[in-house]
Amino acid sequence: MKQTRIRVISPTEEVNTRTHDLDIVPTLELVRLINAEDDRVPGAVAAVLPELAALVDVSAARVQAGGRVHYYGAGTSGRLGVLDAAELTPTFGSTGTVVAHQAGGARAFVTAVEDAEDVMDGTDTDDIRSGDVVIGLAASGRTPYVGAALTAARALGVPTALVTSNPSAPLADLADHLLVADTGPEALTGSTRLKAGSAQKLILNTFSTALMVRLGHTYGNLMIDLQATNAKLRGRSLEVLGQATGADRGEAAEALDACGDIKTAVVYLLARRSDVPAPSPERCRAALADAGGYVRRALAVLEGRPAPLVPPAKQT
Repeated sequence: MKQTRIRVISPTEEVNTRTHDLDIVPTLELVRLINAEDDRVPGAVAAVLPELAALVDVSAARVQAGGRVHYYGAGTSGRLGVLDAAELTPTFGSTGTVVAHQAGGARAFVTAVEDAEDVMDGTDTDDIRSGDVVIGLAASGRTPYVGAALTAARALGVPTALVTSNPSAPLADLADHLLVADTGPEALTGSTRLKAGSAQKLILNTFSTALMVRLGHTYGNLMIDLQATNAKLRGRSLEVLGQATGADRGEAAEALDACGDIKTAVVYLLARRSDVPAPSPERCRAALADAGGYVRRALAVLEGRPAPLVPPAKQT
């Protein structure tokens, strides 16, 4: 059977003249050349930050209204999406807020299933609901699997985004938010797991972290919803409580045992320091619920003062 062959038009597929002699230079020069190309990635990501901020705001508004964020990608792009989504539960206690879909399914995370990206399988898009957000991850900006997801999202009126390294991405017209991190030719021609993959990782790191901050999963820059599922994280829980409230380890441990989770314990300890009358764990937990999970708002509720505004998420 004759197989389809296509030519991808993208800077990521061009030959990099700076690394033309990659196979004959000394090893130290080899790794320096690769590192010099990597150094171009942060600037490419910085160029998309305004659009990324808009995507965070849209996504926060959708999640606050009961929606979810979906990542769709193939190969390296898909694996990076799976990795980012998986880390949100232990880091922020957020389960199901961000759902990652990879072409080829779970097997493709550890074993290359490169032909899966050409399959426009509607099964993966059945999970999209009208209140969600869909983000396509495609270095080349042409992956059929990603295109199918963006098309399905458009049909439902769902906000869409495309993260790519191709300024001429064929799927660009399907994206409400186009994030082009133009990283240029790869050190190894066409190997988008290098600069393009690094750019995607930085964008996903920033997107999901900013989304979790906007949703109230942090206090300042502290992880107050982390899941303490091992010895290191149980120790970190006490450090977080101390950093947030000034409590020593003994007081922090006592508060954590009484409250059952870090966020409630933070409110409890801060309320005690604010001379809130009888700030029991139960009252603090109820204040958090009334405040939508935001620590600063919960404290205002307990102290009887107007709740501070959280930066508003933009509606779509």
